[in-house]
Amino acid sequence: KVHISTVGRNKMRISWVTDDRNTPSVVEYGESRGNYTASATGDQATYKYFFYESGAIHHVTIGPLAPGTTYHYRCGKAGDELTLRTPPASLPLELVVIGDLGQTRWTASTLAHIGGADYDMLLLPGDLSYADTQQPLWDSFGRLVQPLASARPWMVTEGNHEAEALPVVGFAPFVAYNARWRMPHEESGSASNLYYSFDAAGGAAHVVMLGSYAEFEEGSAQRAWLERDLTRIYDNEADGRGPMYITIGDGGNREGLALKFLEDHKSAHLSVFQEASFGHGRLRIVDETSAVWTWHRNDDEYATVRDEVWLESLASPKLS
Repeated sequence: KVHISTVGRNKMRISWVTDDRNTPSVVEYGESRGNYTASATGDQATYKYFFYESGAIHHVTIGPLAPGTTYHYRCGKAGDELTLRTPPASLPLELVVIGDLGQTRWTASTLAHIGGADYDMLLLPGDLSYADTQQPLWDSFGRLVQPLASARPWMVTEGNHEAEALPVVGFAPFVAYNARWRMPHEESGSASNLYYSFDAAGGAAHVVMLGSYAEFEEGSAQRAWLERDLTRIYDNEADGRGPMYITIGDGGNREGLALKFLEDHKSAHLSVFQEASFGHGRLRIVDETSAVWTWHRNDDEYATVRDEVWLESLASPKLS
């Protein structure tokens, strides 16, 4: 149940869960297999929900680490050796983007396709485990994603399925999510784990992760769906001054596909591509002026590229 995330400029947070609460919150690591030249100590916590009591949830920050470097590490002084690679110091940068992951056979297909090609970091903007108050599903989700989440940073935010809003004395919304998926909000100046930002590729990219409940606002369920709006949009019209919007929520959730597109919607003319399928997206930031977005549909055992668009920056590149 191990996952990692970036912390600040050159550190990584290692998070994992153990049934044994006496397991030390220690990570040993180094650049050679079995040769741990450094170690770090963190903290652990637990939480309760009805009759469920979590295992010990450990968080340890390691570093400073070199960029674009493979490290071998062990959690709790006795766990299996795992391997991670830190993000690069400069562009290009490959980001995997998924939403509404869940724990279905489509989830397994999505994860297999993600792991089939290299990437530097994964962004998951909401709806992780679909635990929906069933706390053991957080544990099974951790086991499901560990092969990928322990090897590359997973940067996540909360969605409506993380709220777990049943009234339980002493249990506030997002307690399970906050306890298990600690993100670098303090390091980015955020007062809440529900929103934060971080630099990547040596500061060439700045990523803002703004969860749908960042101010405890009303969230909305997102069934499996991909939509890319036509070129750039400003004030609800195509305009070269505005951003491009991509809506993605198709990792493998149990709610099924959103099969209906509102063709008579006032903004329908702005949408150039829609598809109700499971899959994942990739955003490759090539340099300071160019990036390419691709969407990979789960098509049997293959990840078929169904959408591709090149993006050009509106800002002038920095002059060296």
